[in-house]
Amino acid sequence: MNGRFGFAVVGTGMAAAPHARALQALSEKAKVIGVYSRTAGRRERFASEFGFPAIASVESLAQDPSVDAAIIITPPNARADLVKLFAENGKHILCEKPLERTVGAAEELAEICRSSNVELGIVFQHRFRAASRRLAALLADGVLGEIRVARAEIPWWRDQAYYDEPGRGTLARDGGGVLISQAIHALDLMLSFTGPVRDVQALTATTAFHSMESEDFACAGLNFANGAVGAVVATTAAFPGEAESITLECDAASALLKAGVLTVRWRAGGAETFGAEAETGAGADPMAFPFDWHRDLIESFLDRVNSGEAPEASGADSIAVQHLIAAMIRSSAQGCRVALPAID
Repeated sequence: MNGRFGFAVVGTGMAAAPHARALQALSEKAKVIGVYSRTAGRRERFASEFGFPAIASVESLAQDPSVDAAIIITPPNARADLVKLFAENGKHILCEKPLERTVGAAEELAEICRSSNVELGIVFQHRFRAASRRLAALLADGVLGEIRVARAEIPWWRDQAYYDEPGRGTLARDGGGVLISQAIHALDLMLSFTGPVRDVQALTATTAFHSMESEDFACAGLNFANGAVGAVVATTAAFPGEAESITLECDAASALLKAGVLTVRWRAGGAETFGAEAETGAGADPMAFPFDWHRDLIESFLDRVNSGEAPEASGADSIAVQHLIAAMIRSSAQGCRVALPAID
């Protein structure tokens, strides 16, 4: 590909700002061809703030030959037509999480991208923290040994005003509550380390702290396909909010990933840390985190597309974590253990 990689940015809500800052930082490799939002005033303000062109027609943006990929940052219920439009015009897709509200709908979008021969990436930026990369490398090198126990804890806080926004926390717009909107990042990261879950037994609830349609609390016991066991606790009712964590109990060490820092405690003696502490959006301000994770994710996406490789955080990854979330919800509703489908 000659020149800079051309992006269309679709959606200018709360989650769009770190994407914009990341694209500014990548200006030597990436160019924003245009920004689209259904609301003209919001579109113009966003474009002016970040120095990008505002485009009034999403169709013209999808048909623009200088656009190589679209970053879709709309709510989940507004993505299907956009993915179809850009994919069928030969544009690669980088989509905010979750890909869609249900597993079935997500699979349909992934199939549209496959049949259109375009790549589909998902914004799972937690994979791109330096400490996450370090833990992935240690596991790949085998120095930690086999994972025997995995724990993911997401003790976040959102006040009622957060859920008072029309549609937030509803099945119709978001597809659910804390699991699909907040915990999905930590769950995806955990699965990238452990591999798939075989079955799950869970409890989900809406606490007295929030008035909302879906769950703000979830816990589950997990059996992984590799024989490990695990647990998840996720909530947006833990005031004032604390950084999420993933703990892996391995043969040679215990590894704790929290707030951008990896701590490895070796069973033979000694400990080491890697990374720097950073805010993660755990508290009342959901956007209180740095944009460099988005920068590295977008750069990885464009580099892989240019070299003909699948994105590191792919549509298949999104579908895998949505299967886990759906199984947790179903397990709680049915009061029993639920098996997950085997995924290649």
